[in-house]
Order: sequence, then structure tokens, then C-alpha cells
Amino acid sequence: MPYAGTRQEAEARRDGFIERFGTAYPDAAKILHTDWERMVTFYGFPKEHWKHLRTTNIVESPFAVVRLRTKAAKRFKKVANATALIWRVLLVAERSFRRLDHPQLLAEVAEGAKYQNGIRVVEKVNTSDQEAAA
Repeated sequence: MPYAGTRQEAEARRDGFIERFGTAYPDAAKILHTDWERMVTFYGFPKEHWKHLRTTNIVESPFAVVRLRTKAAKRFKKVANATALIWRVLLVAERSFRRLDHPQLLAEVAEGAKYQNGIRVVEKVNTSDQEAAA
């Protein structure tokens, strides 16, 4: 579902899943309905950013490195030492983080640009409204 090309296609896949498996897995069908808007929010952003928005790896990956290092050290006698190690590990790991594709689109998103199915929607301004405002 989250890899459908459009929101409408994702909704069709959701409905097909519920029709096929809804009686066998009613909890899954319920979750699809209750969390649907959160699941398809990425359709309102540039298509070039979708792969970044559909993953939780941006959260999991850095902390996997921290877990690996802190488990190896087992126990720290001082909290300050643990904090220093964690920050240092994150700073080193940051160098290899994957960069966002098409970062120039972030300015448009921050300015409030609207996207539908990953394509920017340009709202037409009514010329009579502009004349009335002048």
C-alpha cells in the first residue's frame, strides 16, 4: 500500500486488503482505518522525498550504532562519560548518514507549497479577486 503511485491507488489496495482479509484479521483492518491518514501523509510531499518519509531507518540507524557501542562498554561509572560517548558516536555516525534527495525542495515545503500525489499543486489566483484587493 505505501508503495502505490497515488493515494487513490493506495486506498484501492487498502480496500482490497480489507475485503480479502478483514474477517480473518479484524484488528489489522481497524488499524488501517484509524491510522490511514498518518500512513498516507507522505502523498502530500514531493515525490522525490517519499523514500525518506516512508522509512523509519532515519531513527533506527543512528541508535543502532549507539546501542552497539554502549552494550560493548557494559556499564559506565559516571553519567557524563556515557553521555560523552553517546554524543561522540552520533557525531561520527553522522558523517555517513544518507543525505536527503532533492534538498532544494525543502524550501518550497517550508514555505507551504501544496503537493498532491507528490506533484506540486499550483493554485490559480482569480484575477477579479486581485482587482478587488487593489
